[in-house]
Amino acid sequence: MKNQNSRKNNTSAIDELYEAILCLETKEECEAFFADLCTVLELQTISQRLQVAKMLRDHRVYHDIVGTTGASTATISRVNRSLGNGYEIVFERLQKRKPRKNANSGEEPEQL
Repeated sequence: MKNQNSRKNNTSAIDELYEAILCLETKEECEAFFADLCTVLELQTISQRLQVAKMLRDHRVYHDIVGTTGASTATISRVNRSLGNGYEIVFERLQKRKPRKNANSGEEPEQL
């Protein structure tokens, strides 16, 4: 019974984390929250996985991904196995938020 209660409490804690993230309104708020929540290494690991996912989505080969991100092939494989709906939601929404070409500078926005 103890194991079931522990799992239920863990699910509740994870839900609370999701709600906390959803209440953040700006990039600065996100930076402050994640700086408090995670170590530098944890943030680097999470951001590395996002970069790996973007590169996999762009059909980049493992060798290029390793060279660009420094991720291990095991990490790339793990991200590749989980590459799905969650990543796609984020990539689609980031694409929609991406600023359009600046008419004054002629610069193209960064590709996602």
